[in-house]
Amino acid sequence: MDMQPVWSSSLAAVGYDRAHGWLDIRFKHGVVYRYLGVPEAVYDALMAARSKGSFFRREIQDQYLFVNQGDL
Repeated sequence: MDMQPVWSSSLAAVGYDRAHGWLDIRFKHGVVYRYLGVPEAVYDALMAARSKGSFFRREIQDQYLFVNQGDL
């Protein structure tokens, strides 16, 4: 999945797989988490958010199941 760098104090890059609803987030410390079943509208809102870290914590972090993808 292609990852796009983002301007954030906590997130480094974001990728989205529309076919599966997978949202990959690489954090500044290097670890990637894959959030499952994320609607495209949530991904679009994240990418448009002024503060991506705040949006992530409020709308994604405790809302979707995730798997640790390790250091990718």
